[in-house]
Amino acid sequence: MNKLMKMITPLLAGVIFGLGLLVSGMTNPEKVRGFLDLFGNWQPALMAVMASAIVIFSIAYGLSNKMKQPLFHSIFHRPSLTQLDARLLGGAALFGIGWGMVGLCPGPALLNIMTGQEDILLFIFALLLGNRIAHYTVGPAK
Repeated sequence: MNKLMKMITPLLAGVIFGLGLLVSGMTNPEKVRGFLDLFGNWQPALMAVMASAIVIFSIAYGLSNKMKQPLFHSIFHRPSLTQLDARLLGGAALFGIGWGMVGLCPGPALLNIMTGQEDILLFIFALLLGNRIAHYTVGPAK
């Protein structure tokens, strides 16, 4: 049973995440760019998506800290990087710049692969290329 749940849990989480991205409009680059346009035609609707994600994660994380082990796995996978350093801040800035330029972050972009749009496919290729460049120049996260 535990082995089956190890497979079903991430599958179910992925389906819920994908549906949430679609329903909320996070897969629409125009909507996302509108959210980021603070001094123009600002579209604050995506704030509800982010706020709800933070609330739900905070509750789940708080509950997980009280558990000895996860329900369907042998260990918790806790973040190994816990400091605010130049690497984290630089990476976050680069991520934000890319997100703002295109209006997509990796999750919604992966959902949009199914559209076959050339610009989405090019974005995914560039995302993977950038990841590999960072891996070999800065090194993998530890």
